[in-house]
Amino acid sequence: MTVIEYTSPLIVQRADPYIYKHTDGYYYFTASVPAYNLIEIRRAHTLEGLAHAAPRTIWRKHESGPMSQLIWAPELHFIDGKWFIYFAAAETTALDKLGMFQHRMFCIECDAADPMRSEDDWVERGQVETGMDTFSLDATTFEHDGKLYYVWAQKDNAIKGNSNLYIAEMANPWTLKTKPVMLSKPEYDWEIRGFWVNEGPAVIHRNGRFFLTYSASATDENYAMGMLTVADNVDLLDAANWSKSKEPVFKSDLATHQYGPGHNSFTVAEDGKTDLMVYHCRNYTDIKGDPLYDPNRHTKVQPFTWNEDGTPNFGKPTPYNYD
Repeated sequence: MTVIEYTSPLIVQRADPYIYKHTDGYYYFTASVPAYNLIEIRRAHTLEGLAHAAPRTIWRKHESGPMSQLIWAPELHFIDGKWFIYFAAAETTALDKLGMFQHRMFCIECDAADPMRSEDDWVERGQVETGMDTFSLDATTFEHDGKLYYVWAQKDNAIKGNSNLYIAEMANPWTLKTKPVMLSKPEYDWEIRGFWVNEGPAVIHRNGRFFLTYSASATDENYAMGMLTVADNVDLLDAANWSKSKEPVFKSDLATHQYGPGHNSFTVAEDGKTDLMVYHCRNYTDIKGDPLYDPNRHTKVQPFTWNEDGTPNFGKPTPYNYD
């Protein structure tokens, strides 16, 4: 069996990475840029090619208002023949009275075949309203049995911590159809180091189940990934149908100096078969100031395997293979 390996890290200084393989044969990549001031897309026919592909800016932050600061974690989705990007943005860099950022979630749409053609092709669909006017971010979507689902992280002022994970069905790609259902909150020791956080959800559907990975704790070396699991033939909006792993499924590897892996997404290798995990990671722990403003969270891509019981085995973060 051929072992697939990619340059590690693949793309430097790109956190919250999202890679989507489209039917046109291209891999599309977007992520948070270090200045948090715009959304860019790059594409290539191979994953290695993404490292050298020229990024195209398709949206820039506003001068003022709710989409004017700290543009975080864009994700590119293709839904019913149109392109959509979900992202989080704030009106200010100041913290609120609870000591938290003030992000809300937004959606932009492009109905051009080529999402990189022009900034003018992208239309703002506004804020994705959840019924809770609190800190929210890291939205992703997936489709199942003709329904579109939205999964995201949000603060509930009645629950300790920065964010919990929620799911809802969507009426269209920027409007929820159902009320939010909480799937997970920070509770285990490894989820509450530095900050009480559940964020960055990603979904993969295999072996009759949905596996929802997420990231927890502070964005330094404590950052780690957890996982929720649900059968694909039950009500996905019933939290009781989901089970939560008590231990992290992917975490720092001190032996190879890989720290804080997380905020992942999933794609497939060039062979069309091998499942890949995309994530960001640092190779040092001596961070000056707030880890959020340290630019060296690099994008990495690595294959993973499946256990005999049908669950994913993500292994350990791949060490850097170039200086």
